[in-house]
Amino acid sequence: MARHVAGRLAATLGLLLVISVIVFALVHLAPGDLARTLVGTRKATPEAIAAIRAAYHLDDPLPVQYGRWLAGVLRGDLGTSVRTGSPVATMIGERLGYTSLLGGLAAALAVVVGVPLGVLAARTRGRVWDRLVVGGAVVGVSAPTFAVSLLLLYVLALRLGWFPVYGTGEGFADVVRHLMLPAIALATGLAAVVVKVTRAAVARELEEDYVTFARARGLAPLRVARLYLTNAAGPVLAAVGLTLTALVGGTVLVEVTFALPGLGSLLVDSITFKDVPVVQSVTLLVAAAVALVALAVDLLHVLADPRLRRRAVAR
Repeated sequence: MARHVAGRLAATLGLLLVISVIVFALVHLAPGDLARTLVGTRKATPEAIAAIRAAYHLDDPLPVQYGRWLAGVLRGDLGTSVRTGSPVATMIGERLGYTSLLGGLAAALAVVVGVPLGVLAARTRGRVWDRLVVGGAVVGVSAPTFAVSLLLLYVLALRLGWFPVYGTGEGFADVVRHLMLPAIALATGLAAVVVKVTRAAVARELEEDYVTFARARGLAPLRVARLYLTNAAGPVLAAVGLTLTALVGGTVLVEVTFALPGLGSLLVDSITFKDVPVVQSVTLLVAAAVALVALAVDLLHVLADPRLRRRAVAR
């Protein structure tokens, strides 16, 4: 088991290294000159442009620039924003709380709503509840996140006044209230995915012989349910993992739509201004979060499935 975990951690670190190289290259290969961006609309002499390029080491070869940035990251120094002059770590720390809370609320809503509805649909296949749940899941999967955000913002916030239209609130309870509507918008499509995967996994287990045998032996319904839910946990955990990783792209759209000061809006602004240290650091942080979620889901899957657990221990 320890060797399995070590191997996954090594693969995760290698993946993060590859992602950082790709993002660094793409940002530098994008059209535009960072020195000209820093100057803006003001007129600048060639000497001033050369001074800016020298200050930010823009004339160094890309491998040298990447090596300098990576060495700083290993020391815990994410660099300085070329747009604001503030430490990148400080900028990320100021916005990380909003994004983490938004993602946590959306993930909790997706799991709490999606898993029970998926089980309900599987247990009532072909009946009214199954059709209603599956129909709602199809709509949830098909609806773009930004369209759902605008619809909820107009109906629930503007027309009905159930949620604040803008702002982040003061105090934890008020912040949660302000983030609840964006979390619902973000969780809508994710919960639909969880519903569909849960329904398929549970329905497949209900057709297995051991369920029929357990019911024929007169086992209590709760014990039978625990059997097939345990065996269906693997695909459900995988769906939850995909849901959490999908939060990354959806969070950017939701934060921009609701004007939230999170990492998504910071990343969009930094890409616009070609702020390489911020783009690189935020991207690496997001990639690390996705990789750690995938690792956690993989380990939970191994722990939930005795067959995978025995195979991992035997390695």
